[in-house]
Amino acid sequence: MNNYKRTTITAALPYANGPVHIGHLAGVYIPADIYARYLRLKGEDVIFICGSDEHGVPVTVRARKEGITPQDVVDRYHNIIKKSFEGFGISFDIYSRTTSKQHAKTASDFFRKLYENGKFIEQESEQYYDEVAGQFLSDRYIMGECPRCHAQGAYGDQCEHCGSTLSPDELINPVSKLSGAQPVKRRTKHWYLPLDQHESWLRHWILDEHTEWKTNVYGQCKSWLDTGLQPRAVTRDLDWGIPVPVEGADGKVLYVWFDAPIGYISNTQELCAAYPDRFGSWEQWWQSPDTRLVHFIGKDNIVFHCIVFPAMLKAEGSYILPDNVPANEFLNLEGNKISTSKNWAVWLNEYLEDFPGQQDVLRYTLTANAPETKDNDFTWRDFQARNNNELVAVLGNFVNRALVLTHKYFGGRVPTAGALTEQDQAVLDEMAQTRRNVEQYLDVFRFRDAQKEAMNLARLGNKYLADTEPWKLAKTDLERTATILNLSLQISANLAIVFQPFLPFSAKKLQDMLQLQTCNWNDLGRADLLSEGHRIGQAELLFSKIDDQPIEQQIKRLEDIKKANEMEAYQPEPIKAATDIEQFDKVDIRVGTVLECQKVPKADKLLQFKLDDGMGGRTILSGIAKSYPEPEKLVGMQVIFIANFPPRKLRGIESEGMILSAVNADGQLVLVQPSKPVKPGSQVG
Repeated sequence: MNNYKRTTITAALPYANGPVHIGHLAGVYIPADIYARYLRLKGEDVIFICGSDEHGVPVTVRARKEGITPQDVVDRYHNIIKKSFEGFGISFDIYSRTTSKQHAKTASDFFRKLYENGKFIEQESEQYYDEVAGQFLSDRYIMGECPRCHAQGAYGDQCEHCGSTLSPDELINPVSKLSGAQPVKRRTKHWYLPLDQHESWLRHWILDEHTEWKTNVYGQCKSWLDTGLQPRAVTRDLDWGIPVPVEGADGKVLYVWFDAPIGYISNTQELCAAYPDRFGSWEQWWQSPDTRLVHFIGKDNIVFHCIVFPAMLKAEGSYILPDNVPANEFLNLEGNKISTSKNWAVWLNEYLEDFPGQQDVLRYTLTANAPETKDNDFTWRDFQARNNNELVAVLGNFVNRALVLTHKYFGGRVPTAGALTEQDQAVLDEMAQTRRNVEQYLDVFRFRDAQKEAMNLARLGNKYLADTEPWKLAKTDLERTATILNLSLQISANLAIVFQPFLPFSAKKLQDMLQLQTCNWNDLGRADLLSEGHRIGQAELLFSKIDDQPIEQQIKRLEDIKKANEMEAYQPEPIKAATDIEQFDKVDIRVGTVLECQKVPKADKLLQFKLDDGMGGRTILSGIAKSYPEPEKLVGMQVIFIANFPPRKLRGIESEGMILSAVNADGQLVLVQPSKPVKPGSQVG
């Protein structure tokens, strides 16, 4: 790293067909922001690039669904995403978009250079075509019966019912989502990047020269390389995207995976053109060998940023290659995979409305639970606990006590420190190690551990105050109290520095309270950040306790979403083999009134019913106990039962028939009842 003069940081371009959620924030944008802020604090030359990814099929799918244009879709979500990032303090130097004129020119020029230099191959293949709509169909525009679970409405790339990955050729009875017509196969020509021709140098570059990459990144790359790389299409038949800039390519656009990463370059060009005095030329950020390129992405983008995009850059010939790609795994939500299509997410724009002024609480929690090496889980209870037990009780409590006591005993001025005890010196020595402790993790992209070390400084301060009890000493030894509070304020000033990358809003608030003029990373660990006699501001709460009510409200919202998803995904069991009226007439179905109902001892599933069946009464056992945990409430209800099944013994009790129930979408059993009261023993038919 010492050989580099500057660092280009990119964060994966979020897809502009919906808002961003906490999985995006935890996996990509908070880690990237922490790293960019850290390098800036150190005084290093850094640029932080991002923007909206606005082309591709999902945008057109949403546009058709809503009856608007693709441009309307991306305009809406680009603004929502941009405001969400601003709200969370993600410090991009530019957040642009792939529908900009600059991007269209850059991507077109990039393609044309590779095309003219013979870096692509042309291939013809058969693809589905909608003769009614008059266009080729992407996988998402083809629907049919899933060959695995036989659910209707499976897409050409995935069945959302069983989760299977599919190809359009596998679908049973495929139809076009555009017109409902049965698609036909037509030949079409596309250009491909021959990744197989790049396999040898990619293998050496990654597996030999970048063994320091995170194990999850290195492992996924090795798996792809060991399997063997194949040519990958860089164009597709679509009417939304950047037109392929060569003759004979009417109706074809650049494939979004090819177009999107070039957005990093075009956004840098846009920024440097707007602020040349500040950022210089874009070429130095992308083509100078003394520049370090770091991509922050999620694990679903590892192959594109470690294999495909480097192959594109290498083929073009004038660009540097990424030095590191510290990809994270996925964040789950309350034990389940985040799903945008199922609304199983915490959306950033909604969080900013529901928890105003508490951006740093989510930043802290997501960093503490960062899925750095494996998938991790976000829960609202953990969010609440980390706020109340760590941010409020440790960091906020320490700072508040240090400032309040200084105002109480020394008029809001930093007191003069006297002779130091061994206890004081031990605290100062530990504080002096803070910078080294945090840096050793930040330099290798272990942000979770780095934040933990930052919080350890607050724990140190809290313990120091608890052990020395200056509020008691002030009555008898004001000189000793002055020393303790001087050291406590120096720790607070260090906290204002060390938390800047992690909690930028709270760190700035603390800096203002301390009236600390500058916060440089190189000052971290010093015990003279606040001079004797320096006036500090009034203490304000850095964090506020979060009560149960808003947390329970969020949990309830997710429970409602889960139930709605289960109902929507529910598919009835297939119709049984055909029967006739004669067979049905053999089954005697009647109505009975529940006289008694109780759980069967030592049987988790069984309820024992005593029914008034209009014929002297009967006992029936039914396996619905888990759906009806309070069986006594069923007394008086009318149920429908089969009266002519032969009696059978269960748990030593003779059951005389079977009570009918329906299976709900969530697996719950629901008793079947007549819509109006009828006389017990009435037949159903």
